[in-house]
Amino acid sequence: MSGQVADAPAGNWVDRYAPPLLRPFLRLSRADRPIGGWLLMWPCWWSAALAALQLGHAAPNPWHLALFLIGAFAMRGAGCTYNDIVDRDIDAAVERTRSRPLPSGQVGLSAAVAWLVVQALAGFVVLLQFNAYTVWLGLASLLVVAAYPFVKRFSSWPQAVLGLAFSWGALMGWAASYGHLNSAPELLFAGCVLWVMGYDTIYACQDREDDALVGVRSTARLFGRHARAGVALLYVGAVALMALSLALADAALFAFLGLGAFMVHLAWQVVLLDVDNAGRCLRLFRSNREAGLVLFAGLLLECLVRWF
Repeated sequence: MSGQVADAPAGNWVDRYAPPLLRPFLRLSRADRPIGGWLLMWPCWWSAALAALQLGHAAPNPWHLALFLIGAFAMRGAGCTYNDIVDRDIDAAVERTRSRPLPSGQVGLSAAVAWLVVQALAGFVVLLQFNAYTVWLGLASLLVVAAYPFVKRFSSWPQAVLGLAFSWGALMGWAASYGHLNSAPELLFAGCVLWVMGYDTIYACQDREDDALVGVRSTARLFGRHARAGVALLYVGAVALMALSLALADAALFAFLGLGAFMVHLAWQVVLLDVDNAGRCLRLFRSNREAGLVLFAGLLLECLVRWF
């Protein structure tokens, strides 16, 4: 199909149903690959559920959950568009990414910048629905987002910066309920950073050879043949920090069962990881959507049980 991006799932809704004029812009936003929106959303929802648990509520604030859902996809789209603008020359030199809208010529630079502004404004409107503390906290994340595309040019740890950006919601959900932070969301944030670093290392294993040719650095290249051990250590740290966060928020059985299921899912990823199998790396990366769901389900069930 004309304009289809190489690493997008075959038969995705953008390629099948979106109006032709909008397809290149939706591809810029990765709407044909929505996994990033879910991964950005889960820390927000976990944090909102953790706050609800400590407040004794039966569930997280549904209005907050809806805002985080919309905001996650809007800002993920804006972030991807920004990343593609900055990386357009690199993307043109990498086999997996040269079919993206900018390097393939589907979208011009000016149009991409305009689309970035539209998405950023949508995210800002969502952010303004929260209390002032949360608004300023959300705006602070833009510094990390802006830095991310440049880090891989000089550091082997761009996954750490991505971890900061994609984990920011672990602070936002709590702040939206309390108007401040404490150790529980801060430890959840730290655990999320390690989780993101782990799954993005798996994702980066797809591009190790091309990245070496164009000079892009990553933890996948840094760990090399020891990528499985590196991911395992990151995941162990993530679960440990999240367990401390749950304990500080007075979580009990069902929350920890959810964390246990999350841990099993991460262990399954480590066991199946093959750094030379790009297709498997992509599938394992995408499976973190389900990992996020089981942890949220445990937190939600804990809220309900405690309420009744």
